[in-house]
Amino acid sequence: MYPTLYEAFKDLFGWDLPFLKIIMTFGFFVALAFIAANWAMIAEFKRKEEDGELQAKEVPAKKTGGSWEYISNALLGFVLGWKLVYMVFNFSDISDDPQSFLLSGEGSIIWGLVLAIAFTAYKWYLNKNQDRQENPGPITVHPYQLMGNITLLAAGAGFLGAKIFHHLEYWDDFMADPVGALTEPFSGLTFFGGLIFGGIAVLWYANKYGIKWHQMLDVGAPAMMLSYGIGRMGCHFSGDGDWGVENLNPKPESLSWLPDWAWAYDYPNNVLGVTLENPVWPTPLYEIVMALALFVVLWSIRKKVKASGVLFSIYMIFSGVERFFIEKIRVNSKYQLAGIEFTQAEMISLIFVLLGIAGIVYFSKKAKN
Repeated sequence: MYPTLYEAFKDLFGWDLPFLKIIMTFGFFVALAFIAANWAMIAEFKRKEEDGELQAKEVPAKKTGGSWEYISNALLGFVLGWKLVYMVFNFSDISDDPQSFLLSGEGSIIWGLVLAIAFTAYKWYLNKNQDRQENPGPITVHPYQLMGNITLLAAGAGFLGAKIFHHLEYWDDFMADPVGALTEPFSGLTFFGGLIFGGIAVLWYANKYGIKWHQMLDVGAPAMMLSYGIGRMGCHFSGDGDWGVENLNPKPESLSWLPDWAWAYDYPNNVLGVTLENPVWPTPLYEIVMALALFVVLWSIRKKVKASGVLFSIYMIFSGVERFFIEKIRVNSKYQLAGIEFTQAEMISLIFVLLGIAGIVYFSKKAKN
């Protein structure tokens, strides 16, 4: 397993590149997941606009020179100077544990102030030149041009939701060390929490530009399945603990073609630093295969599904069924209700399937009427 890209490149290619120690493998694949989702959604936005399902919207031109523009540029410049410039000049001292440095209060205040002033001055220069031009009229915003803000909203709200749902699932662990849980931003992320919170934020934003909620959901359905599959690559290759229960079963003869590590794996050198006594089911690997296969299905039928909202309903069924069955061999916190034992993900998966079925019926009838 490769906690950072440094271990991956050194093991796979023999390259000793210390600067890669700052790039966590899990975070790298999360970034790839967002890039892939961005590509898929832009392609769908453009297609739907060409087909007349979505329209561009004219909005008033924003005035330049607002206080928030200067504050945000100053903050960005300060962080870059405080952390990154310091890291460049002192990398040999922090190369053994760059993640701890990034999350610490260590850095260069002087370089932070220098870049804060430089970024603010540059923004003032750009605004001054723009103010000299004639006052622009309304700006035409095409749906695909919203993807930058949509991505930021989905990332921010999704991260918050993923953390909240994780701590709700492991409430005892959170209460035992709440400070530690909150100060480790890249540990303890629950997919469904990120999906729900991120989805609500994106739907609110898209509605401001005339994109109906069911249209937005259809645009995002294939992208979410694709990003989920890529995100699970980060779980598998970093060994973040989202593996299955112990698997001591002998591999069946019918699966003799399957590599041993795809049947049972002990995740050596995982990012958690734990040693598994026995091999476990490599559930992230199975989810990678299933999610990417389901993405291909959704992508191939997206033009054939005419009723708005139905494609997302199909996605909900796919996502719910996939996650419900993988939970049977995953390590998870259990709940009990009326003598029935279940996980948080199993409960949400069942709700997803029921909502998906109801959505197909509702949106199909609505389209006919």
